[in-house]
Amino acid sequence: MTVTYFPGETLEKFLDTLEKATDRDVQVVIADNASTDGAPEKAARRENVKLLSIGENVGYGTAANRGVAELDDSYGWVVVVNPDLEWEPGSLDALLEVAERWPRGGAFGPLIHDLDGTVYPSARLLPSFGRGIGHAVFGKIWPGNPWTRQYRQETGTPVERTAGWLSGSCQLFRREAFDSVDGFDTRYFMYFEDVDLGERLSRAGWLNVYAPSSSVMHIGGHSTSQASEKMLRAHHDSAYRYLADRHRGLLWKPVMLAVKAGLALRLKLETRKK
Repeated sequence: MTVTYFPGETLEKFLDTLEKATDRDVQVVIADNASTDGAPEKAARRENVKLLSIGENVGYGTAANRGVAELDDSYGWVVVVNPDLEWEPGSLDALLEVAERWPRGGAFGPLIHDLDGTVYPSARLLPSFGRGIGHAVFGKIWPGNPWTRQYRQETGTPVERTAGWLSGSCQLFRREAFDSVDGFDTRYFMYFEDVDLGERLSRAGWLNVYAPSSSVMHIGGHSTSQASEKMLRAHHDSAYRYLADRHRGLLWKPVMLAVKAGLALRLKLETRKK
């Protein structure tokens, strides 16, 4: 299933390439967050596509959960994927082949590359407090800093392995695993919902598995470019929520106040550039 918000022409390319990604029959659910560009309705004319019109922009995780709920229990595997993505031939079948080797795997993520072939670091460690702050503070001005390098897990040739979390732009879920943790946390409007889900799957005894034998291309930023300042704000809000949920109590309050102030300053500087 895919979540759409003004997907434009990318949605048609997504569906066209999906046809070559697997030999299996697939059912596509489009959970649409009140697009008015006509793209979801056009896509729904296809025989294997179902459109769920939500009627408002409820965010990524909430829409994804509603889309998955449209599929009955006979679907043992569910893919949650962005519509601005193109499948490589056989990529979905390759992802399922990896899943067969990991019986405790709950989520599987392919290798994701950009238009120019650059591999995106889509399988990462969970952002511990120190690592997360180091990455947030220095990631933009000092890309090679040790916190960012450790967090992003850019370790040369991609290999099949477990990860703390996988990019939400394309994940194959074991339906049993997804349902066992009630899917995405709907408090996250956008961003960090994939980080949070990866951690909750791990706590429930499931594995997040990076599967670079499967490859997809992510155009990226198509829908979020519609409201970039709003998305920046959502990113900072989600970052704070993620850390605050995991650092509760009186002893952490002064620290979290400082984090909130730091994120607010970072947001101000980022939006000033727009």
